[in-house]
Amino acid sequence: MTPTSESRRPPRALSPLTQRILAVNLIAPIMLLAGLLYLDQYEDALVEADLTSLRVQADVIAAAVAESAVSAETATIENLRLPVTSHRLVVDQTRAIVRRLAELGSIRARVFDPNGLLVADSRQLIGPGGAIQVFDLPAAEPATLENGLKDLFSVTGRLFSWDAPLPRYSERREQTAADYDEVVQALEDGMSARAVRRLNGDDRMLSVAVPVQYYKHVVGAVLVTRPDTNIKQSLFEVRLAIGKLFLGTLLITVLLSFYLAQAIATPVRRLAAAAEAVRRGGSKGRSVVLPDLSHRQDEIGDLSVSQRAMTTALWERMDAIERFAADVAHEIKNPLTSMRSAVETVVRTSNPEHQRKLLAILQDDVARLDRLITDISDASRLDAELSRADSEKVALAPMLSTLAEVYGPVAEQQQVQLRLDLPANDCLEVNGLEDRLVQVVRNLIGNALSFSPQDGELVIEARRTAGFIELAVIDDGPGLPPGKELAIFERFYSERPRGEKFGTHSGLGLSISKQIVEAHRGTIIASNRLAPDGSVLGACFTVRLPEAAAAGKSGKLAAKVAARNKS
Repeated sequence: MTPTSESRRPPRALSPLTQRILAVNLIAPIMLLAGLLYLDQYEDALVEADLTSLRVQADVIAAAVAESAVSAETATIENLRLPVTSHRLVVDQTRAIVRRLAELGSIRARVFDPNGLLVADSRQLIGPGGAIQVFDLPAAEPATLENGLKDLFSVTGRLFSWDAPLPRYSERREQTAADYDEVVQALEDGMSARAVRRLNGDDRMLSVAVPVQYYKHVVGAVLVTRPDTNIKQSLFEVRLAIGKLFLGTLLITVLLSFYLAQAIATPVRRLAAAAEAVRRGGSKGRSVVLPDLSHRQDEIGDLSVSQRAMTTALWERMDAIERFAADVAHEIKNPLTSMRSAVETVVRTSNPEHQRKLLAILQDDVARLDRLITDISDASRLDAELSRADSEKVALAPMLSTLAEVYGPVAEQQQVQLRLDLPANDCLEVNGLEDRLVQVVRNLIGNALSFSPQDGELVIEARRTAGFIELAVIDDGPGLPPGKELAIFERFYSERPRGEKFGTHSGLGLSISKQIVEAHRGTIIASNRLAPDGSVLGACFTVRLPEAAAAGKSGKLAAKVAARNKS
């Protein structure tokens, strides 16, 4: 199905090219955003630093309690009646130390005795009426952009996080060491321990327990806890900075993508619109000027240059086809006119001799018309054949030797000496179609023989020069008419020797030869050989073809010359 303007997509606000450019350009910043929002390693580092800080504060409290709030007691074992000294925590002093140090460190500290009973809690105030639990009231959180972003980052954090589930943090009204595994470990093993537990929502509770030791004896354990509020704030600030960077990058990426899309799409649309105008315009399309974008110095500029050259070649080809059709009509009309005149005359005459001559004229005109149609058909098929055929290496030296042997008897019959001049041990290879190159040489040799006088010489020579193979056919004939060196290659141009029967040549031979040579990226030149006194010694036709090494190995021959031939 041939595409038409109706099958083309209508213009859109966001062209497919713009969409593709945006999609490709946005992949990198989106992946960067997703990767940076995945801050598990950074979060783990913050948790580790916070736990280390809690350990230091717990050690300070444990040391203060051990130095200031431990008393010694002496007891007697009844069976042995030996005095034994034991140590215990002084409750009032322990509570005072814990409350003061916890307040300074913005933490919650609790002390448990060796039996696991809660001795002191920085959030408990003991008065005449009993214990009072103290809590820090959370700050009011109005519906602000910052809080909205925190919620958003919290959701994305859960999406990009694969942490193992944490145990739930809970407090009983009557707390004991058994409620906290890290406290039990500190009391039993005398080693510090820590834990991370889940609070409501995404909040976590960090805790560290260290033993209170007095002269290597464990007299209690300190439990220090703190929610991960600071960690969440640090993560929020990092994600906020990343978000700002992403938004800035996204804005720049989108703007650059639109600029790039417009820089590509706009000139392409102009070229497409101009091409459509040429297609729709018919004969008026010749007045349409395609945009010249060669100043861009890029692929679109190259496309513009190629499209302009293609359009120019198209119009030239159309002109050539039009001229060719007119020339064909003119050339066919001549023998048809002669045939009609002969037919009309032969009907009116009763003279047998006149009838015989008229029938001979009819026979010659029919043969001329048949030859003309055959040559026209060959010329019209030449472009397609040259564009489809695969090129191969052709050795010109053996080919010329064979043609010299073929035309040797013909030259001898015309009393013309045919001489072949080739370099020794050189095949003179070119890339091309052997049959068509043979057609060119045969045409040149045939023309040279038809113009060569008796006892004249016809020379076929070839040599290698500067990456080209030059082939020349030289005769001793009358030469070319002055100023006709280019005209003889035009279609239907005919310049024959005196005495030759009219109509034996169609005038397409040299035109076809030029078309074949130029399709092989070569040139063909006609010139006269001059004596020192300026007299014409004969004609010389020179064909210049790229040698095989320089001609390349392309599989197809481009038929480039039909549109250039003018007649």
